[in-house]
Amino acid sequence: MSKILPGTKTTRMELLALKNRMKLAERGHDLLREKRDSLIMEFFNAIAEIKDARERVDETLADAFSALTQAKMVMGPAKVVEFSYASKFAAELHINTRSMMGVRVPVLSVEQHIPDLPYSLSDSSAKFDVMSQKFKEALKAIVRLAEVESTVKRLALEIERTKRRVSALETVVIPRLDATVRFVKLALEEREREDFVRLKMVRDWITKDN
Repeated sequence: MSKILPGTKTTRMELLALKNRMKLAERGHDLLREKRDSLIMEFFNAIAEIKDARERVDETLADAFSALTQAKMVMGPAKVVEFSYASKFAAELHINTRSMMGVRVPVLSVEQHIPDLPYSLSDSSAKFDVMSQKFKEALKAIVRLAEVESTVKRLALEIERTKRRVSALETVVIPRLDATVRFVKLALEEREREDFVRLKMVRDWITKDN
């Protein structure tokens, strides 16, 4: 059973204020439901992107390790390790954000720094260069997967928060406001009836004396 809001006054000004609060609560409820539905749509879109991103990571890593195996076969494992350390390849991760239905989600990008080759092309094999390129592509795919997975987690948290707010409005706030509005209206109507009876009694008393 809905409870009456504490401290409620049975006046017309209070009734008007309660009706305004009711309208605001109902409008907020509608907006939150729209937001929740839009977030759920974005969430499932991101879930679909995760599947593609994971497949891309698996594909690029498989290609990279296959290229690594071929480079080892041609150059020898020790030479590949030596050239890999000598290359001093570096990658810098950039993290920004963007708004998705009011939720800040990450935008990740990786900047790869490729120094001049520290070894002679005659000492290496094209397989080593192919291997390097494949691992760079795999790194980009991994960063993209991290971006999408983080987006899904943040959307899921916001969906849960929005659901709780919608539920609170539906089951607590709006019912209590509605019950309080009815309580004040009944109190005012009862007061009007009492005033009417009192006035009628006074009128009858005046009429009788005349």
